[in-house]
Amino acid sequence: MKKQYWYVIITYIAMQLSSLVGVPLLAYSGFINASNKEITFSIASSYWAVISFSIALFLVLYFMKEDMKYSYDRHQASIGMSVFWAIGGFLLALFAQGIAANIEVRFFGVEMGSENTRRIVEMVKLTPALMLVTSIVGPVLEEIIFRKIIFGTLYQKYNFFLSAIISSLLFAVVHLEFEHLLLYATMGFVFAFLYVKTKRIIVPIAAHVLMNTFVVAIQTLFAEEIESIMREAERMQFVIWRLFS
Repeated sequence: MKKQYWYVIITYIAMQLSSLVGVPLLAYSGFINASNKEITFSIASSYWAVISFSIALFLVLYFMKEDMKYSYDRHQASIGMSVFWAIGGFLLALFAQGIAANIEVRFFGVEMGSENTRRIVEMVKLTPALMLVTSIVGPVLEEIIFRKIIFGTLYQKYNFFLSAIISSLLFAVVHLEFEHLLLYATMGFVFAFLYVKTKRIIVPIAAHVLMNTFVVAIQTLFAEEIESIMREAERMQFVIWRLFS
């Protein structure tokens, strides 16, 4: 693996661990004026995410500048096809996520919905600037690390499926929702496919950005409607259970 790739991975790990120090520092600095400790720490977490992710992105792009400069491949998809696959990849990721979610529910008894996503949505409501991190900065960092570096390095030695599975599982583990490993791994597999199909890292980045923006926007703008639908679904399940019990 190239030396600058290790710099990128170390930067990403340091960014993730930095919250252990950064969040308490912000929370107790007096900078945040909130009604209680829980909200104070939520806002501090949001601000620290914006700060740490932004710094990490700057460093990662700096480390990758030479690699990006000489990454041209004559087999790269055209701009038109890249746009097509970015949008199509977003729809494919949604479709794949839907299948994975149904498998988790039906075969593994995992509850529908992501606690991680719900927590992020709540934090976005408190600190709208966090939307920039969840929708753009996060996907850029994750695609550079998990697709370009990890998947790309593995793909030079192994076949697509093994490389995609390993990189996608690592991508899933980093999200720390182990009950949704299949869900995240499926998305990672789709993004790896887009990278190989187009030979452009910007394509899975764009699809990932669209995916995250769509999910957060839907759950932020239509939170009440979604909650109402979920309550109605639970009520119908209870009625059906009473009828057949």
